[in-house]
Amino acid sequence: MPQSRELSFAIDVCKQAGEIAMRHFKAGVDARTKADGSPVTVADRQCEQLIRREIAACFPGDDILGEEEGGSFEPHSRRKWIIDPIDGTYNYARGIPIFSTLLALEQAGEIVVGVVHAPAVGDTYWAETGGGAHKNGQRISVSDCADLSCAQISYGSPARILSLGYWEGFTRLVGSTYRQRGLGDYLTFALVCEGKAEAGLEVGVSPWDLAPMKILTEEAGGRYSDLAGGQSVYTGSCLVSNPAVHEPILKLLTENYRRPGHK
Repeated sequence: MPQSRELSFAIDVCKQAGEIAMRHFKAGVDARTKADGSPVTVADRQCEQLIRREIAACFPGDDILGEEEGGSFEPHSRRKWIIDPIDGTYNYARGIPIFSTLLALEQAGEIVVGVVHAPAVGDTYWAETGGGAHKNGQRISVSDCADLSCAQISYGSPARILSLGYWEGFTRLVGSTYRQRGLGDYLTFALVCEGKAEAGLEVGVSPWDLAPMKILTEEAGGRYSDLAGGQSVYTGSCLVSNPAVHEPILKLLTENYRRPGHK
């Protein structure tokens, strides 16, 4: 299936952003703390500015939502590009090569294009509706493991899992699965899409963290949902997995869930 103009554009502009990120990464970067407590570097801002300029030049009628410069969080009929200029800024600022540029295109509330470019390791993942999921040009797919006792689970921040009230469910999940690894950031999702892990969990995250991951997972033959079972990238949580283990894991995580502060 030939790539659409939008997918080719997204791959190219993410690689351009990756070049900026790597120049700063090799020289060493300082991070500042934003009002929400998360870190930001000069590279984050430069990468997002580049992507915004290129979108405005190539697709001037499209909306943009980015981590550093904002935009509309509301799905609507117009097309919207969703940008995370450097996903994994904590790693990036400390010289850890697990970071990436994320870019997705949302149309009528659906994610139709997604790209993840990890310049430090030279990997690029992409997907568009009906075209499958790919890593460096090769088709990728989720595993067919259906037994939780043989499954590997990937997750992000245990602190967020605890603070958002999922710790009891998470401990049930740990006790029901074979192996658990807190690699975080794009690797949480990449391992699932490549069939190297059965499920990935993230909570306390933003739409720019999740948008490309949704279509990558779905086009790799997997399932994406938030922890309420919905399909939104705007609710701050997600479970990605192969189809066989999705419902059992969702049940383990959310059965008897109580929101923090509520009895």
